[in-house]
Amino acid sequence: MYHISLAAEAGGIEAILGLVLPLGLMFGLMYLLLIRPQRKKEKKLREQISAMVVGDSVVTIGGISGKIVNIKDDEVTVSTSVANTLVTVKKSAINKIDKPLSD
Repeated sequence: MYHISLAAEAGGIEAILGLVLPLGLMFGLMYLLLIRPQRKKEKKLREQISAMVVGDSVVTIGGISGKIVNIKDDEVTVSTSVANTLVTVKKSAINKIDKPLSD
């Protein structure tokens, strides 16, 4: 009778590992394929935003593109057209930054 209870306990541990191990592998794979690259991309964008200067070309998350004419605290003023339309957006609304080519 003692041997039967040990076998049942061992089977229980194996059953739990049989369920937990695949789930852990799936979460690990999701982290490597989805979460980690997204965090690297966000970190790179944050670094670019903190290093942007007047004259850089930017695109906002709303699709507005133009050149930076003023940077103040957490706001950026962008000149968007030939008529020099000025739009002020938050730094968090910047989606892409292009540095001008230096000659």
